[in-house]
Amino acid sequence: MDMRLTRRSLALGASAALLPLGRARAATRLGDDGLYVQDWYVESFLDLAEDEAAAKAKRKILALQWSQRGCPLCKRLHTDYFADAAIEAYVREHFDVVHLDIYGSREVTDFGGQTLSEKALAGRYAVRATPTFQFFAARDGKVAEVARMPGLLPKPEFLAMFRYVEAGAYESAGFEAWMAAQKAL
Repeated sequence: MDMRLTRRSLALGASAALLPLGRARAATRLGDDGLYVQDWYVESFLDLAEDEAAAKAKRKILALQWSQRGCPLCKRLHTDYFADAAIEAYVREHFDVVHLDIYGSREVTDFGGQTLSEKALAGRYAVRATPTFQFFAARDGKVAEVARMPGLLPKPEFLAMFRYVEAGAYESAGFEAWMAAQKAL
């Protein structure tokens, strides 16, 4: 085992020493593009089929998280919701999240192999509000959107949406019906 010290290993060790024992706490940052992002979001080459395959290989579900610069709810998502350890841990454990900008110009390759800008992809998917989460899974041999969370739900419903998708409940019930059934238990 190579025991050489590097700036990266020293920085990681120093930051870990400041944390309680266990998993490292996620960091929210405001990128140069003006979008908030989590340090655990997928570093993607923006090939959605590749991202979905990678998520599946890790037994996770692919989610696209759409944002826009200056969005107050996006800021709240990252600085409040993902600061909640229960929410952050659940999403981080079960989902690979790829972050996109509804007005962005980066090129994205969709599931069919077509390359288009983030803005054009948002238009194709009719994403109009931020933050929006889209959840994808294989259906009938093709990857398709299986659920969507447009906007920011209250924290309990926000976490419930991720649980709903992770459980595959979209196969048998809409989110509202599933939520009602969960409350009845």
